[in-house]
Amino acid sequence: MRVLLAVAALVVVVGAASVSMEDQEFESWKQEHGKSYSSEEEESQRKMSWLTSRNLVLEHNKLADQGLESYTLEMNEFADMEDQEFQDLYSGSLDCSNNTETESLCTSTFTTESIDDDLPCRVDWREKGYVTGVKMQRGCSSSWAFSATGALEGQWFKKTRKLIWLSEQQLIDCAGRYGNHGCFGGLAVRAFRYTMHRGLEAGYSYPYKARRSRRCHFDQRKVRATCHGVVCLPRGNERALKYAVAKVGPISVSVDASRRSFRLYKSGQLQQHFLFYSSLGLG
Repeated sequence: MRVLLAVAALVVVVGAASVSMEDQEFESWKQEHGKSYSSEEEESQRKMSWLTSRNLVLEHNKLADQGLESYTLEMNEFADMEDQEFQDLYSGSLDCSNNTETESLCTSTFTTESIDDDLPCRVDWREKGYVTGVKMQRGCSSSWAFSATGALEGQWFKKTRKLIWLSEQQLIDCAGRYGNHGCFGGLAVRAFRYTMHRGLEAGYSYPYKARRSRRCHFDQRKVRATCHGVVCLPRGNERALKYAVAKVGPISVSVDASRRSFRLYKSGQLQQHFLFYSSLGLG
């Protein structure tokens, strides 16, 4: 009887210690990322999602330490979010599965006939000055705008040798007539079409607010970059994408980022099957 009681007590103590460790980690994570919740019920739900992320990160990084995975994960600010919640809040690209509608917005389509196989294994346009610093879209589904400006910034640098931060906020506020929906999604190819007709201001003259303004504040006199064409790459053709990245510069790509491993990514080469659609705005 005493032995059974001792074993039971040990199980209780070990279990309590385990829960306590998770509680401490959760509290530390909340402080690090400035998290607070409106009710105990919400905190309980958030913690459940956080624990799911924690288990994924721990198990995955064990495999990475053994050389069985090529990338690592971390408990970042998105660790307490549900999959659909993250998708709704941050996935700013509208459905681009309609090839006919999407490709009709392109001024030309990239052909693979002239592609040679003599391409570099590695290209980093940051090292050549084509890429501005990391930007945060915050609570606005505007990734489509950031994708467009990123490609245009690279092409503008290629043409002028001047790197300019272009305004995502202008696209959010002003590109609605081209089928975009501000903080509720859009397509980079539509942003390129808008830029062909209007041009873009710099980010410092039309700064980012992470929300759609009541009206467009575009000033034609402050245009810093334009676009004269949109080239679309064949859907799912990684060979064409590799060629374009190597020979042309940064490319705008729509990627299925719904998986938890994508949003908890830390470092390394993410090797998973993702659906993508690519287009390039020519500055």
